[in-house]
Amino acid sequence: MDLSDTGCKVVVANHNFKFHARFALALLAKTEYVAVFDDDDMPMPGWFESCIDTINKGYDGILGSIGVRLKTENSYYPNTKIGWNGIQNESVEEVDLVGHAWFMRKDHLRHLWREDPVTWENGEDMQLSYLAQKYGGVKTYVPPHPENNKQIHGADISRSHKYGCDDAASWKTKNHFSDREKTVQEQVKNGWRLVIHGNERR
Repeated sequence: MDLSDTGCKVVVANHNFKFHARFALALLAKTEYVAVFDDDDMPMPGWFESCIDTINKGYDGILGSIGVRLKTENSYYPNTKIGWNGIQNESVEEVDLVGHAWFMRKDHLRHLWREDPVTWENGEDMQLSYLAQKYGGVKTYVPPHPENNKQIHGADISRSHKYGCDDAASWKTKNHFSDREKTVQEQVKNGWRLVIHGNERR
């Protein structure tokens, strides 16, 4: 497929830079907003419009298609998931972190590099929300994912489930869950204020 006349750029690497590199690449975009996706995430047609609408209503933060509210400062699990693959929300919800699809002002993305991560193997979702909050006062939200309007969801659930469950999925790697536990503990120790600290917890 020839993309030369579309304005699209294709970047090819001979090394797997994993999860953080896609956010570094997004910093090169000449746009006010950037969007980043997991490789198994396919947004619905109204996703971008919903994100802009969410920002215009005063929720100018890190937006995502699946949000996570942590239940304790010491552990990633158990947690509450909100969005297309969790509790479907009629209104904007504040969460501790988001994943699968991100949308934000490009300036918010710069905070991701203020500290080294606990691990480069995963946890970029926590790292982004933690550092944007710590250094920029930026909160994390899930735009509306109403049950009766799938067209504004951050993912097509049938396709995402199909492509996100093979043996290459990151959540199937040996240290995935223990790395996420350590990341929560270290970032809370270093100043990450969870939703449970405020009045938003449900």
